[in-house]
Amino acid sequence: MSLYYEAASILTNADSTGGSLKSRIFNKKDLKSKPAQVFALVTEASKWSGVLKDVVEKSGLLKEERKLTPVLALLLTHDLLLSKGGVAAPANHVLKLAITRHKARLNAELVKLRIKRGCGSLEQLREQVNSGGDETTTAPNGSPAESIQHPRWVRINALRTSLDTQLSTTFVGYNKADDLAPVLSASGSSKLLYLDPHIPNLIALPPRADFAKSPAYLAGQIIFQDKASCFPAYLLDVQPEDEDIIDACAAPGNKTTHLSAILSERVDSGMPKGRAPKIFAYEKDKRRSIILDKMVKIAGADKNVRVKVAKDFLATKPDSLEMEHVRALLLDPSCSGSGIVGRDDSVKVYLPDPKSAEATNTLSRKSKKRKRPKAGVETPETPATPLEVEESAPEIAAQDGTELKDRLKALSTFQLHLLTHAMRFPNARKITYSTCSIHFEENEGVVFGALTSPIAKERGWKILLRDEQVDGMRKWEKRGIWEEDKFDGGFSKEKWKADVLDGCIRCEKGTEEGTMGFFAAALVRDSTFEAAEPASEVIEENGEEEEWSGFSDDDTGPSELATVQAPASTKVKKLKHKR
Repeated sequence: MSLYYEAASILTNADSTGGSLKSRIFNKKDLKSKPAQVFALVTEASKWSGVLKDVVEKSGLLKEERKLTPVLALLLTHDLLLSKGGVAAPANHVLKLAITRHKARLNAELVKLRIKRGCGSLEQLREQVNSGGDETTTAPNGSPAESIQHPRWVRINALRTSLDTQLSTTFVGYNKADDLAPVLSASGSSKLLYLDPHIPNLIALPPRADFAKSPAYLAGQIIFQDKASCFPAYLLDVQPEDEDIIDACAAPGNKTTHLSAILSERVDSGMPKGRAPKIFAYEKDKRRSIILDKMVKIAGADKNVRVKVAKDFLATKPDSLEMEHVRALLLDPSCSGSGIVGRDDSVKVYLPDPKSAEATNTLSRKSKKRKRPKAGVETPETPATPLEVEESAPEIAAQDGTELKDRLKALSTFQLHLLTHAMRFPNARKITYSTCSIHFEENEGVVFGALTSPIAKERGWKILLRDEQVDGMRKWEKRGIWEEDKFDGGFSKEKWKADVLDGCIRCEKGTEEGTMGFFAAALVRDSTFEAAEPASEVIEENGEEEEWSGFSDDDTGPSELATVQAPASTKVKKLKHKR
């Protein structure tokens, strides 16, 4: 069966396509197995790898079955011993035959290890592993691995339920922590939660808390969404008078459904009679559009969300009749994904060492002959062999910085193009721009580039100042940064620069705040601004605007980059714009 070969290929990072683990699997076009099945196998086998490494090595499996690689041995042993369905292959399949004939020996080694860890049953061992109690998980040099600084963030979906309802049902019996620190260090089974002070309807649970099979999750009442990922929709602060809203890069749908929940809570009788506000959710990729549509329906957001299946936001005509009522736009475009962090997107795997298997097998044979090893001779301990699935392989591969620099330039060019296109919607009044990147080029650099563009000057776009932001965002302390050598726009107003940076919001990964690396900023139009001679850029290429291609977006933030290309050379001319 192809499942194990495909999972092994993912684990060894053979494609190096960049983006999160989830996006690399779900965007892989040539998978024969179900993406969800591959993702589940990879993440679960990785979580158990510290245990299974010892089991495989001490059983001598790799010595006996030369056809099995360490990765395949890990995956097959996981399903043989730990999966309810066993090895997902026909009875006569070569892989199933290779692993099942060693079942008794593998199971015996697992029992020994379980007893050694003080677990009376397999379920107790499972709980220990799920709570992060895998004591063999060490860094490559043998030192303890870096502790997890990322809680399980859960957004209460106001379209389906309420915070009070969930606290009295799904999280009944949970104690409320006064700050995030106790939650970060708690085991997965701890009944402890933290109510977030910045984002309404958001709670933090211990890092390994598992609610994927809970009725509330399956019914769309709770949604797993990183805290930082909630910033864009909340910062946009949509109101009924904003009428229609655009989510320009919507799949898989977390930000879209968050936007829908906020809007639904605020819609009142002040809306124009007979007309309800809509959210246009754009997704260029047809397959991802289907995922987006499914997410919208599960969350109950289909009442006000219109999914634009396989539609490119950049191909939308801002002055079209359909876009007449668009007042707000949310932009969370494809990015380098350098801020991603989490259990599912940064997987560390400890592989069994074939040499260790040979040593174990040799000692086993000597033991049968009742011969003692020579005095002073010890079997060398083989350190864990970690295999890391990187969040963004192209970035890591850029040892000399050249490849990363080129990649960031192409990405920021696309991102700036997207943001200035949003500024062209004639009745738009506010925009949020966000990425899950830590790089200035994709963040403040794009914002400054947009604010100094001709279209921004023509339409009166400016940064939403910190003291004008919604309460929770105004209280967030980490603000924008400036890197002089990475911005060539040129301007002299230092006060203006300081205001823009103070209006930008940053999150860092691996801190006591428990977020991934993230950036968000809001732009608004000055209601008092009137251009003396309005001039808008018209981008032409043989009379037509070039169609953008090759990018896709992933929630939890960041996204796989299918192709990186900058826009073709353009010709710019200034025209008076019809208002």
